[in-house]
Amino acid sequence: MLPMKIKAAILVRQHECLEFAQLETPERLRFGQVLVRVHYSGVCGSQINEIDGTKGPDRFLPHLLGHEGCGTVLETGEGVKTVKKGDKVVMHWRPGRGIQSETPSYGWNGKTVNAGWVTTFNDYAIVSENRLTPIPSEFDSRLAPLLGCAVTTALGVINNNAQVKVGQSVVVFGVGGVGLCIVQAAQMVSAYPIVAVDIVPKKLDMAERFGASHCINPKTTADLDKAIRDIVGPLGADVIVETTGSPRVIETAYELTQSKGKIILVGVPRKGDNVSIYSLPLHFKKVLTGSEGGEAEPHNDIPRYVRLVQAGRLKLDELITHEFPLEQINDAIARVRSGEAGRVLVSME
Repeated sequence: MLPMKIKAAILVRQHECLEFAQLETPERLRFGQVLVRVHYSGVCGSQINEIDGTKGPDRFLPHLLGHEGCGTVLETGEGVKTVKKGDKVVMHWRPGRGIQSETPSYGWNGKTVNAGWVTTFNDYAIVSENRLTPIPSEFDSRLAPLLGCAVTTALGVINNNAQVKVGQSVVVFGVGGVGLCIVQAAQMVSAYPIVAVDIVPKKLDMAERFGASHCINPKTTADLDKAIRDIVGPLGADVIVETTGSPRVIETAYELTQSKGKIILVGVPRKGDNVSIYSLPLHFKKVLTGSEGGEAEPHNDIPRYVRLVQAGRLKLDELITHEFPLEQINDAIARVRSGEAGRVLVSME
């Protein structure tokens, strides 16, 4: 099918809206590459971090964005064995089974537009084989993108990073799309109590539906420390998961975790925004660690989570609060920034 023209949202300059344009693909697929027709993409906080330069200057501009999606395989390059033409696939940023190919470049008015091993803010994408996992053809294409990041990260945080035991207390700071999945994952492993903390009442209402036993709004709570300790016990929580990336919230989470507890950081602070803690407890079994996508293994985890969704044990549909066409990608990003959304979808259908 190559070469062909695709529609895409491009990050041209940091701190600015994405530009919507038509791009030209390379002449052919390289070793280990796969051409995918993208159906839906999720919008993750990681894309906002890229736009805002959270980790510093971006040396790959202009480039494409998006790392969780659902699509159909149209064509495979040499060496590809784990997916074939016609397969429905989850598109994910964590490497899975198969070849890690070279990354593609696209043409745009005589300029080169870079791309990573997977991009999903485009209606067609050239993707590395190891960023694709096949799923049953009957699985809902709207739900599938969540398996590319939000769900695999959240369940990985609970299972791999925190290794939550039955009856342990879990506090989640920030219950957006990933935070809500973390609440649900904690409920699935019988954590108790499960405390959701957020400043948006609607998100707290959703957290309760997803399994939170207690919900706290810091804006309407006089003493947050006391309110949480009254629920989890005076020594603090067994596990706290922080999704906001706010240094002050990270410091609060650290103080509220018991002496042998775990603080798992999902949110990423802006470069230069330092966190101040008293480190001595880290020498005596207290754990403060970042999560890299829940250390998920997509080729192993996604098929298991598909079965949970099909069995009604894992709720995804209620996580999706807004949906936009690709041409309104900047509106979708603005909705995520508002802090009032669960997971926001971009549709190429």
